[in-house]
Amino acid sequence: MIDALIIFSILLILLFLRLPVGFAMASVGTLGFYYYTSWQGTLAMIGQIAFYTPMSAEFAVIPLFVLMGNFISRAGLADELYAAAYAWIGHKRGGLAMATILSCGGFSAVCGSSVATAATMAKVAMPQMRKFNYQDSLATGAIAAGGTFGILIPPSVVLVIYGIMTSTDIGELFMAGVIPGIIGIISYVIVIAIVTHFKRDIGPPGEKASWPARFRALSNVWGVLLLFVIVIGGIYVGFFTPSEAAGVGACAAFFFALARRTLTWKTFFELLSDSVQTTAMLFFILMGALIFSNCINETGMPEALLEWVKGFNTHPIAVVFAIMLVYIILGAVLDSMAMLLLTIPLFFDPVVNGLNLDPVWFGIIVVVVTEISLITPPVGMNIFVINTVLPDVNTGTIFRGVTPFWIMDIIRLIILVFFPAITLFLPKMMG
Repeated sequence: MIDALIIFSILLILLFLRLPVGFAMASVGTLGFYYYTSWQGTLAMIGQIAFYTPMSAEFAVIPLFVLMGNFISRAGLADELYAAAYAWIGHKRGGLAMATILSCGGFSAVCGSSVATAATMAKVAMPQMRKFNYQDSLATGAIAAGGTFGILIPPSVVLVIYGIMTSTDIGELFMAGVIPGIIGIISYVIVIAIVTHFKRDIGPPGEKASWPARFRALSNVWGVLLLFVIVIGGIYVGFFTPSEAAGVGACAAFFFALARRTLTWKTFFELLSDSVQTTAMLFFILMGALIFSNCINETGMPEALLEWVKGFNTHPIAVVFAIMLVYIILGAVLDSMAMLLLTIPLFFDPVVNGLNLDPVWFGIIVVVVTEISLITPPVGMNIFVINTVLPDVNTGTIFRGVTPFWIMDIIRLIILVFFPAITLFLPKMMG
């Protein structure tokens, strides 16, 4: 147990020194595994992980969904999603911020990345909200909070990584993220309605669109709806595996971008290069996490933690809340991906398996907490992404604007913990 704590301390120091997450976890994991075994055993373990991880069918989901998201971004669908949402609710008080939340949810359904969602919607939505004199706090807060849906609403790269690390069915994880994602969208819209009710000048109403204009705007987003139905609907009814759905989605997104004449040979190769770089980065991070996980298993910490938890003789939900508190604390100082990969090897076997918790439900709970970490100070990744895109807005303003949203997220988290049926309804109905 003491050895494991020392290993975690060394890893945290390396992360605070800004070493790349994958490199830090692989380095500490390699040295720790060698300490308990031998160089021959360590090199064999690394070789197996490096060979079998990218060869697995589950890993093929990642590059294909990354490619699909890049094609969709290039096709300009983010602008049309926002235009459609704006046409229907932009005339209400706070309506442009609500439209931002809705368009973030729609873009997340075909993107899978919170950072990409936040960065894209900042460029699309911020000019319109400034045109109607929205305060920067509400405008940037809505963009930052809406961007978090990228890791929850399927297809989600984070859910894929969680599924690979824990051997949990990725299709079930995707289905489990749908209802919590919809609840998140509705809860954020409620937050905006409450804030603009008490501060009426913070989000003035926009122009009211005619009914024909609303339906025209809605007809422009058929591509996103069709792609989501094909990919997620195909998984739900059992027609596709997640890997097959990712391939179909990437192919459909390519033809969609081609039909809209947004691809040139130059942009096509740029998209491929960006997808390869992103996939390589995610692979190295995942490989480092698996090496670190093997090291932690050698210390015997998972078994010791399980015995320690059982010794309290308390309800499993109390244990889950204790873990969520740890996540929220870590999320204040660690990057969300680093936090996720650091804690899954620690908590999954002793807590989820030891207490017979549902791994799909636990995965969604972990992702919702990770969403909260994306917008909480002092290390809220989405905050700094928006600050990079909008350098004239300081981070203090963004953190102030996002506060009501992460408070609502905590309420949503409590509901999902106490009522697992909400999360597990769609996975249990899958074909």
